[in-house]
Amino acid sequence: MTTVAPVRAVVGSRVSDTHGQDGKVSHLIQAESAARHALSKEWEIVGSFEDLDVSAEIAPWKRPDLGPWLTDRQGEWDAMVARALAERGASVVLAVRNVEKGEQAAARISGEVTVQALDLTSLDSVRAAAQALRSRYDRIDMLINNAGVMYTPKQTTTDGFEMQFGTNHLGHLALTGLLLDLMLPVPGSRVVTVSSTGHRIRAAIHFDDLQWERSYSRAGAYGQSKLANLMFTYELQRRLASHGTTVAVAAHPGLSSTELVRNSPAAIRLPLTWLAPLVTQTPAMGALPTLRAAADPAVLGGQYYGPGGRLEFKGHPQLATSSAQSYETAVQQRLWAVSEDLTGVMFPVAQSQQN
Repeated sequence: MTTVAPVRAVVGSRVSDTHGQDGKVSHLIQAESAARHALSKEWEIVGSFEDLDVSAEIAPWKRPDLGPWLTDRQGEWDAMVARALAERGASVVLAVRNVEKGEQAAARISGEVTVQALDLTSLDSVRAAAQALRSRYDRIDMLINNAGVMYTPKQTTTDGFEMQFGTNHLGHLALTGLLLDLMLPVPGSRVVTVSSTGHRIRAAIHFDDLQWERSYSRAGAYGQSKLANLMFTYELQRRLASHGTTVAVAAHPGLSSTELVRNSPAAIRLPLTWLAPLVTQTPAMGALPTLRAAADPAVLGGQYYGPGGRLEFKGHPQLATSSAQSYETAVQQRLWAVSEDLTGVMFPVAQSQQN
C-alpha cells in the first residue's frame, strides 16, 4: 500500500441566499488523498466553489484509469468536489461570505471542516482571505477556481465590476495572484479554473466595455467571463512553464442539472426544465472533469477537461478543446494586463516570450 503525505487544499464556494449572491465559500483542505496515490508527496490545495449543497447522499464510483472517486444522486456538482476531497480525509476550511450558512454546511460534511470568511465580489475580502491563509500556511499545492454566477440581472460587485466578470474572472484571478508565490516552490502544484460551454455563446472580450455599462446581455456577460477563465488559464500556463513546478489547467462540467440557471431568463429556463433529462447530467457527473483536472497525475499544463459525450454535454471526463478565440495569445496577454490593472494584483511570474 502506497502511503501519501497529507494534502492541503483551499476550495472556494458560495452558499446562496434568495438573491443568489450570498456567501462565496473557500475550503482549506489538508488530506490524505487516494487520488494522489501516484504522486507520493505532500500537497496543499486551494480552490473555489459555487452553490454549496451538502445534503446529497453519496455513493462510491470508480473509473479504472483515475482510481476511486465519489458520486451521488442529488446535490450540486461543486459540492461533490468538496465532499470527495473531505471524505477522503481532507481537513476543510470553508471560507464563506455567509459564515452561518458556511458553518451549517461544514457540519454536514464528514471529516474535519472549519469556516473562514471570503467574498469574491469584494477585492478587500479576497485580500483579507489570502492574508489569513498566508499567515497560517507556508505552501499551497492546488488552487481550484470553481465559484461562479450565471446569467445574473445587471449588477455590480463591491468594486464596481459587472457581477459575472468580477466574480467569475477577476475574483479568481486576484485570489490566484495573491497565493501563487506559495505554490511556485512546490513541484507538481496545480491551478484548476472551471470554465463552461458558455464560453462559446455570444462570447468575446469587450475591451471597449468590459463592465457592460453601455448595454447588458446576461448571456453575453456570462460568455465573456467564462472565455476569460480559459484565457487566464492559458496565459498563466505560458508564464508558469519556465518555472517547471506549477501548472494551470481548466475544466467544465458540461450541462449539469444545478441551480446555476436559476437566474436564467424564462425563455431559457423553461425549455431547460423540459429538456433537462435528455441533455443534462447529474451534478455528480458534472463534478468529475474538475476532479480529474485536480487529481489525475497525467494532467499537463494548459489542458482543458470536460464530458466526453456528444457536444460535451454529458459523459465521463476527457480532454476537451475550447473555442478558437480562446487560444488567441495577443488577446490573452491584453486581458491579463487589464485584469492586473483592474484588481491591483501583480503576479510573481513574468510574461513569456513564447507564442
